[in-house]
Amino acid sequence: MNVVVIVTDSMRADHLGCHPLCQSYNARKVQTPNLDRFAAEATLFTQAYAESLPTMPTRHNWWTGRVGFPFGGWQPFDNADYMLAEVLWDKGYTSALISDTYHMHKPVYNCGRGFDTVVWVRGQEYDPWIVDPAMTVDLSLHHRLRGDETDAMWKPRFEQNLRNASFRKTEEDYSVARVVKEAMKWLDVTVKGKGVKNNLFLWVDCFDPHEPWDPPEPYASMYDADYKGQAITDPVPGATDGYMTPAEVHHTKSLYAGEITMVDRWVGELLDHLRDIGLYDNSLIMHISDHGEPFGEHGIIRKASPWNYEELVHIPWIIRHPEGIGAGKRISQFVQSTDLMPTILDFLKVPVPLELPFSAPRKSAQLFPQDVILHTNTIPLHGQSVLKLMSGETDKIRNYVYTGHHNQQWSIRSEEWSYLFPLTPEGGRVGGPELYNRRDDLAEQHNVVKEYPQVADEMELQLWRWVMSLK
Repeated sequence: MNVVVIVTDSMRADHLGCHPLCQSYNARKVQTPNLDRFAAEATLFTQAYAESLPTMPTRHNWWTGRVGFPFGGWQPFDNADYMLAEVLWDKGYTSALISDTYHMHKPVYNCGRGFDTVVWVRGQEYDPWIVDPAMTVDLSLHHRLRGDETDAMWKPRFEQNLRNASFRKTEEDYSVARVVKEAMKWLDVTVKGKGVKNNLFLWVDCFDPHEPWDPPEPYASMYDADYKGQAITDPVPGATDGYMTPAEVHHTKSLYAGEITMVDRWVGELLDHLRDIGLYDNSLIMHISDHGEPFGEHGIIRKASPWNYEELVHIPWIIRHPEGIGAGKRISQFVQSTDLMPTILDFLKVPVPLELPFSAPRKSAQLFPQDVILHTNTIPLHGQSVLKLMSGETDKIRNYVYTGHHNQQWSIRSEEWSYLFPLTPEGGRVGGPELYNRRDDLAEQHNVVKEYPQVADEMELQLWRWVMSLK
């Protein structure tokens, strides 16, 4: 059997057309026909949540199957991490990582470890790709600085992005299209050229629909065609008040929706190619995202603050099993990013805890890393396989989901409540803990921590007990 994972970065669950929470723009739902078609013959998890945030911490979750945010933040993979690609390499899998997520390209992060083939598609966002100092760019059309101390950081970043985008002539020049075409090329060389059709592991990591939100037509005007103001494709992260009008925020969000529809088109190209070369029906194929994106729901745009609200932490996750297990199901039980690796290993019948092919020191999973250093030949995974949910063998694998930014804010959710716990003053929006009733207020707009202090205390106690239980 084979495994194909398709990542679309920064994709909100409520912008997937087949998701029950899918949003509308001017009475038109976000269009994702290819993912909708895929989900119709797969399992859609309607309550999937990120665990460690943002970009790089989530990839730690995916590739180690272990919880991250209580112990570390945005950091390289450690030498003692036993990563998914390494596990599968040791089992004889042929693998490839195809990505334009330029943070992963930085050598310090060791993201290519274990993959037979790694292809980096350059030029996404602020990647220092086109560096011609003589090239002039005009920020005024689609960018707006804040006129404060942040300008020194964001002005050169925006200029770099415009240089990177300068070569684009058609939709096929956009990064998501280039990533998909590279993935299809690897499949053709491997499957058609070498005749290898089994024991393949392909990870396609698309940075889109991450900002900047500058899709070409017809996507740019698809969801807000009558808008006449400035199209701010890449806002400076921060407060919306005094920076963007509600109409401007709405239009930027509509550009995001348009980019998602463009991403869906290219995900569809890849899925069709898997069908054409005969891999679609003997592969575990999944689509997932690392996190969502704020658009003013709590007063900020982009990931300006480590606030673990629904719009940031609720993610799409679809899994198609080649034997039809879970086909057409919509599962509303909690699943998390850390469950991805255990699910793949369960599918491939790789036993856990993992036996290391070498003896390596590993930091203990106590809250304070100086406590103990363990020497072990096995590594337990914190996540759980979701295959039994898909097959109906179990109806629940957890009662809570946990999400966090390291040393900034942690959160815990049950079916009824969500509780946000700031570790620093900057880690919270209201100067203290927040509690929301998810059944009446899924958008988390009405903090009821003062009305239900006992519930808040119980949620916080559960959060700390869980953190201290990790090994």
